Amino acid sequence: MTETIQTALLGLSLQELTLLVEEAGQPPYRARQLFEALYSGRVESAEQISTLPQDFRRNLAERGFAVGLPSIEQKFVSTDSTVRYLVAFADGQTVETVWMPEGDGGEAGDGSEAGSQLDKSGRAWDRATICVSSQVGCAVDCQFCLTALLGVKRNLTAGEIVGQICAVLNDQQVSPPHDRVNLVFMGMGEPFLNYENFIKAVRLLVEGVGIPEARMTVSTAGIVPRIYDLGAEAVRPKLAISLNASNDELRTRLMPINRKWNLEKLMAAARDFPLRNRERLTFEYVLLDEVNDSAGNAREVVELIRGLRAKVNLIALNPGPGIAFRTPAEEQILRFQKILMASGVPTFIRRPRGRDIYAACGQLKRTVEVGP
Repeated sequence: MTETIQTALLGLSLQELTLLVEEAGQPPYRARQLFEALYSGRVESAEQISTLPQDFRRNLAERGFAVGLPSIEQKFVSTDSTVRYLVAFADGQTVETVWMPEGDGGEAGDGSEAGSQLDKSGRAWDRATICVSSQVGCAVDCQFCLTALLGVKRNLTAGEIVGQICAVLNDQQVSPPHDRVNLVFMGMGEPFLNYENFIKAVRLLVEGVGIPEARMTVSTAGIVPRIYDLGAEAVRPKLAISLNASNDELRTRLMPINRKWNLEKLMAAARDFPLRNRERLTFEYVLLDEVNDSAGNAREVVELIRGLRAKVNLIALNPGPGIAFRTPAEEQILRFQKILMASGVPTFIRRPRGRDIYAACGQLKRTVEVGP
């Protein structure tokens, strides 16, 4: 028996839903009801949309439409309360999505939760970040990233990108904009190699789910034409550029994409990027022991970004099987930071989250167990 392929409603814009409603002979305001149920209400099935008449809900099912919310296949909880989700789509493909609550981390009952949320383990948090995937796997092939070992299977649709966030919000029983949730498009995949679906998802998240663009950041390995495209968008996240090397020879070794768009082209795009009031570019720099973490590398980074309104996030390598690099010692990381700070570059050391469950930066690889 052949399984009927359903068409996902999740991922459709208000305009697209309006056409769908008109085809069903329903009044136009039904499109807004459907839009709000999908994105603000985050329903799991059309039957849950009580604002729609039963005959319209039945009509949607008969025409092969379903909400299309992805399912949570597995989840792993870190000692620091980070949660790594294995999220599955209709075709059986999976990605990983990470929930990172932040705050004082106090236990329920100690008074620290005043004005904060409590997660399912009873720990207090006042804001959270969801790390979102944009592709099944990744084609960019950064040499220090576990996701690169997968290669790329396919792009995610706008609905699948939004669906990850809706599934996690439902599981955590959280509702923006009342609850402060940040998004980082830094999960599996290169968002700028799936640009149209990524940017459509951003619009749906702003207009429907209720997450402001100011609370979103997208990270690129350096797809230069799309940096220009992002700068021209009316609604866009903040931009982070994954730098990871201080000169072309080193960056090409670590990030083969540098052969196509070298540092000169990348930094030209960064300098042309139209920053909003009080906005800074972010440069991410993964530190690899005795590879890109010398004082000379730090001084080269200073020269690369001189004159830019930017900050640098330093990320000590998160190790994993198949990665041929080591994590630098703490004093090496601090020395690198000190050189940048002394030159007037705001530089932060990003604390690893969920490293024990393979949820940290560079560790996402659809693993179905915890530990090496």
